[in-house]
Amino acid sequence: MARAVLIVATCVIAAPRARSQKTDLDHEFKEAVAQYEAGKYPEAAAQLEEIVREVPDSFEVQELLGLVYAAQSRNDRANDHLEKAVRLKPDSASARTNYANNLLRLGKTELAEQQFKKAAALSPGDYDANHNLGEFYVRSNKDAEALPFLERAQQIDPSSYDNGYDLSLDYLLSGRTADAQRLIHDLEARKDTAELHNLLAEVEEKDGNFVGAANEFQTAAHMEPSESNIFDWGSELLIHRTLEPAVEVFREGTSRYPNSARLAIGLGMALYSLGKYDEAVKSLVRGAELDPKDPRAYAFLSRAFDSSPSQADEVIECFRRFSELQPQSGQAVYYYAMSIWKGKRSQDPNLDLGQIESLLKKAVALEPGLAEAHLQLGNLYSDQRKYVESIPEYVRARELNPDLADAHYRLAQAYVHVGEKDRAQEELKVYQQLNEQHLSDLDKQRAEVRQFVYSEKQDAQAKP
Repeated sequence: MARAVLIVATCVIAAPRARSQKTDLDHEFKEAVAQYEAGKYPEAAAQLEEIVREVPDSFEVQELLGLVYAAQSRNDRANDHLEKAVRLKPDSASARTNYANNLLRLGKTELAEQQFKKAAALSPGDYDANHNLGEFYVRSNKDAEALPFLERAQQIDPSSYDNGYDLSLDYLLSGRTADAQRLIHDLEARKDTAELHNLLAEVEEKDGNFVGAANEFQTAAHMEPSESNIFDWGSELLIHRTLEPAVEVFREGTSRYPNSARLAIGLGMALYSLGKYDEAVKSLVRGAELDPKDPRAYAFLSRAFDSSPSQADEVIECFRRFSELQPQSGQAVYYYAMSIWKGKRSQDPNLDLGQIESLLKKAVALEPGLAEAHLQLGNLYSDQRKYVESIPEYVRARELNPDLADAHYRLAQAYVHVGEKDRAQEELKVYQQLNEQHLSDLDKQRAEVRQFVYSEKQDAQAKP
């Protein structure tokens, strides 16, 4: 976040007053400055409110009072005073920066951008003005707009760590990995930090250097074993199928941060990839319990449950809760239906197939484009030898997702049972072609893992 700028004035009275009164107000103002700098914000605010009644047109008093309220997160009150300070001294770049920061806290990004730009225009050779605008653009995902201001700030103050980090990040986001790597190494020589190693790992990953990326993520996690650094290290190992080390990293992470949903999910995915399905289900259930509204855990849990139905009660309860939390989600209802079907059919000969049928119908009613739900509804009918009813469901699944190989295969079987052998042969041919063309299950798994990791990192970056 762009830093607040406070310039302490020696005089706060705008118009001639009695000398003793002026001296008293100046003394009170300096006391308020001292209280602000000491973190005594309520005391500073009380004193400044008295002063501002005496000198309402004092730029210095209005600005400091705005900064005091901002420090207390009373941003609406702060805005009134910071805005007035800008009106009193429109050529002050620092006043516009302070006002822009508060506008950001209020979520008024367009107005904040205007003030940052005016500050940079007022002081084109000032480090803060250029850095603040560049940093604003970086955090607004406007990489191209950020670059010239960050580069100018770097030229003004090459020793600045904050600007150097932001510029390195912008180089990475802009695809200029060589420039990013050069600047990061330059920063490391002056201030070696975990976040620099983490950023360098991202640069190495983008360059396709997996070993270098893993080493840098490891260094970052050892220097600062934060939840985020551990997740990044474990994820890098998982993406590139270095599975046993990934499990070890995620285990350590879940031990250190037992309430981290994404570490629990990462551990579950690593265990699943390693073929340890029972442990995978347990960890994925834990991840879903920690963050029950996040849909990403459930896709992996559903897959792991296919290979390990031994924890049926816990998994069914997990999906039941998800369907209640997301009552308008066809995907959530679909997962719940499948968990009941998978979990109980091997245990309960009197399984209520009507309940499963009802849930699957509800899923496709909520999300008509859910091809997997149509496929499973067709399978439910086929298992009951209702082949005529199954065929429309398979056809619909095939229409929604022509690459769904199982839909073609099961449709071929249904056609055989109703005596339509020519159609069955056509579907089998398509099924065989898809099997030859499609990604292997391993490739699909890698793609899903990568998507989960990237989406988690994007979520983390979006948080303040």
